[in-house]
Amino acid sequence: MPAMRVVVLVSGGGTNLQSLLDAGRSGALGPAAIVGVISSRPGVRALDRAVAAGVSARVLDHRAFADRAAFDAALKSEVQSLGADLVVLAGFMRVLTEGFLFGFEDRVINIHPSLLPAFPGVRAPAQALQHGVKISGCTVHFVDAGVDTGAIIAQAAVPVLDGDTEETLQARILVEEHRLLPAVVASLAAGGFRREGRRVHRVP
Repeated sequence: MPAMRVVVLVSGGGTNLQSLLDAGRSGALGPAAIVGVISSRPGVRALDRAVAAGVSARVLDHRAFADRAAFDAALKSEVQSLGADLVVLAGFMRVLTEGFLFGFEDRVINIHPSLLPAFPGVRAPAQALQHGVKISGCTVHFVDAGVDTGAIIAQAAVPVLDGDTEETLQARILVEEHRLLPAVVASLAAGGFRREGRRVHRVP
């Protein structure tokens, strides 16, 4: 089976990117290959991770563009130039517009540190603590033009412990993110999920 070409979008440290790179190196990504990494910010650790793995690393500084539409148009051109079959947002701190998503339906996914639809947006672990929930976790979902509103693909739960801070809860969630994201990418590459409207089904 031909490899699914995966482009990863990042904005920061890139620990989820590293989990994907490690999975690719070990064969755990199955018929998927990371072919490019694009950062919306220069000088971030994620770029170093890509270079160390021998993966094409590019910077598209969002501050150099007049508006979101212009940035997304340039980003889409970069992604298409890499021949992406799947786009993975791994700590990518930009909301994509419909202009980017058109033509990439069901081919853009994101990892978010909450059990969506609870606590979308930024600082999800802090939101969980503020609301006093006992269980949090992470979600991989298809991306639409909203903020963490796309169809849910898979989730993993973690307990919220007495005495947790935003940092300790985030660290516990991150362990599950590093496990869940490569597993979902591998399954998508192997045809393991099918979306019907807002519902995503696992294919036997």
